[in-house]
Amino acid sequence: MSTTYEEEFQVEGTPEEYGGDQIQILEGLEAVRKRPGMYIGSTSSRGLHHLVYEIVDNAVDEALAGYCTQIIVEINKDGTATITDNGRGIPVDINHKSGRPAVEVVFTVLHAGGKFGGGGYKVSGGLHGVGASVVNALSNWLEVKVRRNGHVYQQRYERGKVMYDLKVVGNCGESQTGSQITFQPDDTIFDDVVFDYDTLKQRLREMAFLTKGLRITLRDNRGEEVREHTFHYEGGIKEFVTYLNKGKTPLYNDVIYCEGMRDDIYVEVAMQHNDSFNESTFSFVNNIITPEGGMHLSGFRNALTKTFNAYAKANKILKDSDPPLSGEDIREGMTAIISIKISEPQFEGQTKQKLGNSEARGAVDGIVSEQLKIYLEQNPVVAKSICEKSLLAQRAREAARKARDLTRRKTALESAALPGKLADCSDKDPANCEIYIVEGDSAGGSAKTARSRATQAILPLRGKILNVEKAREDKIYANAEIKAMITAFGTGIHEDFDISKIRYNKIIIMTDADVDGAHISTLLLTFLYRFMPDLIREGHVYLATPPLYKIEKNRKVWYAYSDEQLNQILTEIGRDSSNKIQRYKGLGEMDAEQLWETTMDPERRILKRVTMDDETKSELDLTFTILMGDQVEPRRDFIEENAKYVQNLDV
Repeated sequence: MSTTYEEEFQVEGTPEEYGGDQIQILEGLEAVRKRPGMYIGSTSSRGLHHLVYEIVDNAVDEALAGYCTQIIVEINKDGTATITDNGRGIPVDINHKSGRPAVEVVFTVLHAGGKFGGGGYKVSGGLHGVGASVVNALSNWLEVKVRRNGHVYQQRYERGKVMYDLKVVGNCGESQTGSQITFQPDDTIFDDVVFDYDTLKQRLREMAFLTKGLRITLRDNRGEEVREHTFHYEGGIKEFVTYLNKGKTPLYNDVIYCEGMRDDIYVEVAMQHNDSFNESTFSFVNNIITPEGGMHLSGFRNALTKTFNAYAKANKILKDSDPPLSGEDIREGMTAIISIKISEPQFEGQTKQKLGNSEARGAVDGIVSEQLKIYLEQNPVVAKSICEKSLLAQRAREAARKARDLTRRKTALESAALPGKLADCSDKDPANCEIYIVEGDSAGGSAKTARSRATQAILPLRGKILNVEKAREDKIYANAEIKAMITAFGTGIHEDFDISKIRYNKIIIMTDADVDGAHISTLLLTFLYRFMPDLIREGHVYLATPPLYKIEKNRKVWYAYSDEQLNQILTEIGRDSSNKIQRYKGLGEMDAEQLWETTMDPERRILKRVTMDDETKSELDLTFTILMGDQVEPRRDFIEENAKYVQNLDV
């Protein structure tokens, strides 16, 4: 399935105003290998995949500048990654500040690139312009090929060091421009150097949504059959909203779209309400997600609230005596994308969590206010349906507030506020404490007997908790099992959430190792993700791992946590009739001693920490919606697509 560069890339035009002197040097590269976490966040799988994103970000910058239409990302059979684009090609002429070819400077000097000084790009993403050199520094080797000026140039580096001078290795047509980077991550730095196709797929799909018209292809050459996806969205973020609303029923057919330029800031907003009760809003700056929002998100929310209130008042949907609709009311069941392009973004923190440019607030507010007002006036049926949904949300919010106030009053009574079925631990230092959320009274009884009373608390739940994906907040506060968890954890939920009040450092979900247990775990994780996401984000949520099998032979006992481990044990001890194998169907089949030594003893248990990645939050959001929402078809499609990856399936 191999193709030539000429077949893959057809783009007209010649490089303009982007030469060697647009590459500016800020500082050296020495610290990257010593402290990789400072530059890519971590040396885990997340950091590994960030290497690919950094190179792709540079190609996307070319697309934002209007010169690149296609990017191909390949995972090669030897585990390396290749990123090819049809942009202008990295400059190869001499950078006069260094006396070296500009492409060499880009890959060997930290903070060197076309993103500084305004000469190369008007807007750019990437990690503070350090991308290419950091990828080079953290690779066993990296090879770059540049098609430019009718020639193909090549240079190779090993662990950041230049192996030979830039050289011409071939010729190409004058219009055949672009860059190709192949690298092998350094296995002495990363915990694992195996690229995950689905992780890359999620992020590259998002990049394609955010860059209207750009075609991104992901290709995995490692298997017997080549696996490939191509992402290309002429509708840009409008199609992104439609994609995220898969699994929900839209309240109206249109995706409301606002677009414009103000104060040299390009603003794009797309939104659509659906029948759910959760808001799914994602904000981006120069294609980089801003998980904590910032000024652009504030501008959007302000415009939304004032425009809908003004419309509802003017059209007598709200009476003069009625309280105004809150932003939270209007945003219930809304999926929205806010994407801005700005030349000098100011982010709070190294990881670009929040945008600080105050002018972005005014730009987004102004454009959305003007265009949304016109849309509502021209589409009164849509406007009325959103206002009516907001009024229902307002009434439910008031009921939830009363329930929340009741919870707060109970909390003030301290010990009396804790659920009666909670077996609390005696240690009052949250750092030492953990709580097990246990399915059923019988397992709860065994767990209470088995636990270490000093540091382990037990909260048994009866049956399956409410599916919060299909319920408003007032119903959630009325649910006894959910109220028990909220009170026990101590943090509150939603706007009341305060992680400093957490009562347990570890919240451990312990359910049966069967389909029902997995469903209960999913319901609990859905609740935590929607109402207490910081508990997951900050690493407080875990899944217990009870054994699947107990093996006895000659008065000796082994436990197996998977079919593979069972086979391994049987191979070691011999497969014969004296083996007694018990398949556990539930926690209740274990006595307290067995439960302690297999699942609760900190010295021997297996805990799986639940994590979430803000960079792929939109995909995570969609997964919860598909799995826990009302729509059957998207769930069936999801199951069919992922069935081959399922491991322990009880039949």
